Amino acid sequence: MTLFLSPPFARRWANQDAFVEAERLEGQLYRAMPGRRTLRTEINGRGYFVKIHHGVGWREIGKNLLVGKSPVLGAGEEWRALERLAAAQVPTMTVAAFGERGRNPARRQSFLITEEIAPAIDLEVLTQNWQTAPPAFPRKYALMRALAELLRNMHGAGVNHRDCYLCHFLLRTETAETKNPALAVIDLHRAQTRAAVPRRWRDKDLAALYFSALNIGLTRRDKLRFLRLYFACPLRRLLREEAALLVWLEKKAALLMARFAQHGARL
Repeated sequence: MTLFLSPPFARRWANQDAFVEAERLEGQLYRAMPGRRTLRTEINGRGYFVKIHHGVGWREIGKNLLVGKSPVLGAGEEWRALERLAAAQVPTMTVAAFGERGRNPARRQSFLITEEIAPAIDLEVLTQNWQTAPPAFPRKYALMRALAELLRNMHGAGVNHRDCYLCHFLLRTETAETKNPALAVIDLHRAQTRAAVPRRWRDKDLAALYFSALNIGLTRRDKLRFLRLYFACPLRRLLREEAALLVWLEKKAALLMARFAQHGARL
């Protein structure tokens, strides 16, 4: 069993079963899926997001493995990703409490509680009107630079997201109009943590982000500018060394868009 509690949970749950107490937390329900639910709660006037995981069962594990996907077995992967990002000083959620118990991966019980990042707005909401009301170039460039640097540093820390969409990056609103907007990456429950991110998984994150930004009014020059910032290299070198990636991103984004249109949900 692994258990980490910081204030206020260490005090509130002293001599209690933390897993039972986590289950008792109430608040606004954000997501409810088989084996997992997410809610927002408040303690002493401060907001927290709570993720409760129950065993997904061998059937779900087998179904994922059959299609080549790594099953999400609990909050442990997100906990490890957050610990890695914190050590690398990559802005993300702050862990307030974490617990995991059970050797059987199909029945493992876990929870993760993180401090709310507020006031903030996710980049999908922020950019939804950019096609009709584009931002001034300095603001757009500042956001692109901040996002490219955060993503590069996340990958440099050995973490790939696997749900790398604009909605999973928060902008602290008090920094929105500054030259250095502060972003944070969130919702890492499918993240993978390694000594180094394989190119395949790096490119999948880039493709997901590219797909989620297809309809916000970015020009080809904007897209190249972002990649130049991500790779931290001159444009000429980017076009020479990452030519195959540029072609693949276009094809992958088109495929994701087709799947999105077919299923009516992000995949």
